[in-house]
Amino acid sequence: MQLGFNGATTMTSPYETDVRIASKAGYDALEITATKLDKYLESHSIADARKLLDAARVRAHAINSIEKINLRDANGRAQVIARTKQLCESARALACPWIVVVPGPAPDGTAWKNIRDDTVDSLRAMSEIAVSFKANLAFEFLGFPWCSVRTVAQGWEIVQTVSRANVGFVIDTCHYYSGDSTLDSIRAVDARKLAIFHINDVEAMPKEKIEDANRLFPGDGVIPLKEIIDAVRGIGFDGVASIEIFRPEYWARDPLSVAREAKEKAMRVLAL
Repeated sequence: MQLGFNGATTMTSPYETDVRIASKAGYDALEITATKLDKYLESHSIADARKLLDAARVRAHAINSIEKINLRDANGRAQVIARTKQLCESARALACPWIVVVPGPAPDGTAWKNIRDDTVDSLRAMSEIAVSFKANLAFEFLGFPWCSVRTVAQGWEIVQTVSRANVGFVIDTCHYYSGDSTLDSIRAVDARKLAIFHINDVEAMPKEKIEDANRLFPGDGVIPLKEIIDAVRGIGFDGVASIEIFRPEYWARDPLSVAREAKEKAMRVLAL
């Protein structure tokens, strides 16, 4: 696998810093945080953003993310479509192949069929926009109790139902663990559709209480990473494993030291 750095791991650092540290720490790819790119573009052009990547010899693999893409009213759906167009334009300019998209919450009692069908409709509408930019969407389930799509099996069912060449899938170890996904569900995924493998760990705590802030460096927590990695490798995936850790304690540290420690620990668990 190749190793990617996700800007959420250094959330309080700007886009420029993420490009610099990804280069200095020797990552294969960068997963750009969309809000950081927004901030950068307030005073720079997208051409400037591309120049930074090229000068640092950093490859953009994804922009992360478009949030709450499903179960929206007409105004919310219009916002999702507008954001899709905006980030597709940026992705094309940055030679970035993927845009990560994530589901939102569902009203209590919403049937799975309604969640699935609405999410499929949203992804198909977004896909039609993305294809005109030669961009690809990577759908990521979220294992947290409030989310409408919580498991590998549910997320993969949606991606299969969408059945679009430019709609892929994301597996995140934190979401796999917190949502009680199974190894067999990973084994059912077509590796050709797996855009990104997010790798991280979490503190020892009840799964239903896990939040993003409880993430840790790979190998520092309780997720059975070896089993998950073996299953992901077992389907033939050899793409980007991207380190995504939303931990405020890490944000307060020197970002380059965080990037280096994250790489060292990820390489150890991935046996790279």
